[in-house]
Order: sequence, then C-alpha cells, then structure tokens
Amino acid sequence: MNREQLLGEAEKRIQEHRTAEASVRFVDKAGGPLAGVAADVRLVRHEFKLGANAFRIGAIDDAALQRGYYERFAALLNYATLPFYWGGYEPQPGKTQEGRLDVMAAWCRDNGIITKGHPLVWHEVFPKWAEAMPDPEVLALQERRVKEIVHRFQGRIDIWDVVNEATVSARFNNAVGRWMKARGAAACVADALRWADGSNPAAVLLYNDFNVSADFEKLVQALLGAKAPLKTIGIQSHMHKGTWPIERVWSVCDTYARFGLPLHFTEATVLSGDLKKDNDWHRRRDDWHSTPYGEERQLDYGRLFYTVLFSHPAVEAITWWDFSDNGSWQGAPAGLVRKDMTPKPLYEWLMDAFHKRWATKATVTADASGAAKLRCFFGDHEVHARLPSGAQLTGRFTLSRRGPRAIEVKLA
Repeated sequence: MNREQLLGEAEKRIQEHRTAEASVRFVDKAGGPLAGVAADVRLVRHEFKLGANAFRIGAIDDAALQRGYYERFAALLNYATLPFYWGGYEPQPGKTQEGRLDVMAAWCRDNGIITKGHPLVWHEVFPKWAEAMPDPEVLALQERRVKEIVHRFQGRIDIWDVVNEATVSARFNNAVGRWMKARGAAACVADALRWADGSNPAAVLLYNDFNVSADFEKLVQALLGAKAPLKTIGIQSHMHKGTWPIERVWSVCDTYARFGLPLHFTEATVLSGDLKKDNDWHRRRDDWHSTPYGEERQLDYGRLFYTVLFSHPAVEAITWWDFSDNGSWQGAPAGLVRKDMTPKPLYEWLMDAFHKRWATKATVTADASGAAKLRCFFGDHEVHARLPSGAQLTGRFTLSRRGPRAIEVKLA
C-alpha cells in the first residue's frame, strides 16, 4: 500500500482488528439477570501492549524526578521491558541483581503493568569476569543462567527476549560470538529457546533483532523448521540516524507476518533532537538535547508510526526506547518525556489516542434478560451500573481478541 492508503484506511483497520461487538449479559451475584440495568462501560487497560523500557525504575537519585517518572509511566503504559543484560545482571560471578529486578517487577505488578525481560542471550554486555574463561564453561553458565532466571521470575515476568541479534553474533570475539559462529545462529537460538521453554512452558518467548534483512527472515524460517518454541518475533527500529518511510514500516510488518507469529516492535526510537550521522551506537554523548523543533518532528512521525502499527493485525506490542531522556541510551533525546519528566508532545498525543480516542467509553441499557450489545476495544473494562431502583453496582470484564464475544458480567 502507498502512504495515502496506509493512513487513509488506518482507522478502519483499527476498528476491524482492535475492536469487536460484545454480547454482554449483566447478572447479579447469584447469576440472575439484571433487567433494565444501565451500564457505563470504560476500557481501563488495552490488550495491546503499549510500552517502553523501564530501566530507570528505582535508579533516579532525585526523589521528585523518580516520582515523576513513575507517574508518567503508569499513566500512559501497560507494558515494561526490564534489564537482564548478563554483564549488568551478574557483575561478579554468582552475585546477581535479582533483588533489584524483584523490586522493578513488583512496581510494575502493583501498577497493572505487564513485564518482559531483556535479553537472556546476547554477544554484547558480556561479563568481564567471563572473558578469560574457557568457552565450554561460559556456555554452561549461560545455559544455567537462562534456565534459572526464567524459572525464578515465573509469574512475575512471563515474556522474554531470549536471544538478541544472533544474525550478527559471529562477528564478536567472545564465547557467545564463537558459539554462534561454530554452530550457526539458528541452532544456538533454538537451544536457548528450548532452555527457556523448559523452565516456563507458558512463557512468551521472542527472538529479537535490528537486522531487518534476508538473514533475519532465514533465521526465523529455520527456527520454525526446527520446531523451536518461538512464540513471537521481535523487531527493533532504532531511528537515531533517520526515520523509516512509513511504507517501509508496513512492509516490514507484512514481511514478518507471513511467518504466522505475533510481532512486537521491541525497541522503537524516534529522536526529538538533532540526528547524529556519526553515531556508532556505543558512545554516550552529553551534547544531545531535545529541542522544540525536534519534539514537533518526533510528534509528526511518531503519530504515523503508532497509527500504522496499531492498525496492522500482526502487531501486538510497541516498546519505546527510552521512556525518558533521563539516563537514556547514548544520551539521546529519545524519550517520550524530558529529563525533568515533563511530557513531550508525542506523549500527550499517545495519552489522547490510547486512552480516549482508541478506547471504549459507552453507555448501554440491558433488555429484560440483562443482555446488551456494544463495540469494545480488546482489553480490561470497568462497569458502573444503575438498576431501575437506583441502586449502584460495579463490575469488570475482559474482551480478548482470541476469546469469546459472549461475556457474562457479574455486578455487585
């Protein structure tokens, strides 16, 4: 599709793929129908995962800024990526940051935010203490690490970027890179997915890559051919050097949707400052600032990006990288909020789009059997109801994209 079609038909696709008509039956605590009940129905959490990395949970010294981070994050998002980079999670052999991650996961749980761990296997952020160890020992530790982390965090984190960027791992001269080079990326990724699956068969397991190319496609095809427990494809889209044409965004979705798995845009970056063509992806800069013009440019592209992705049937999550300019990767002005936690225009647009425009807000009156029909966005809903007698009742229900359309809602 061309740009005009993509954008002109986006709202129609959103209604088609993100909503459904629900047949709701309101009942009392005993299961009896509530005839004539008038119900206000409101979406409180999308099924679609709208997220960002949440690496600054508990990491900001200034209490007011930390509080602002928490408030802005929880107000907008329902999905958070938490850091499990080997060198950071285990800076010394056997001494992990499990306690810190427990706290991060607990904050997310308390705020109704689904969590994902990132990444379990990667050739970068390799632990310094493992550099001189024999490769077989390192690989045994890596296998144990994957199994133990997935098992320990089961129920708190059930979505994982299991392997990151294996299409380029063989270029790296460490145990992970040499392992990938010797065995081939597909065999290594399949092993890692099976380790994770063995520790939590219910977990959603991703392979994640920036290298949107034939190599990525071949790797996914090989994993499916090997019947590896790959559940979702993770696509990175860091745009520090320039934005993708919106037609390319859609084309990438179509390319990877053909594998029949859900797609997550796992690391999306659009700057609100100057582009740095000399960016080498590893250097941190202190001269990279958000600007009024850059923020408008981020808004202009960001709203197209989110609209197109939300309208594609294969996409189930978007994770922004980073949430705030405070402590951002490379020091880039990539956040939805500024260093002082004030919202940028794209944050405000997202609040309006996902919490007002693309959200259920309806009033219905049930018939004599307590039944009513209404169109809802997929997700969790809150009901505030009034009986003909004037009594006030409340309830909740979830409409899932892959679930039933007939729902019984108990009001009390």
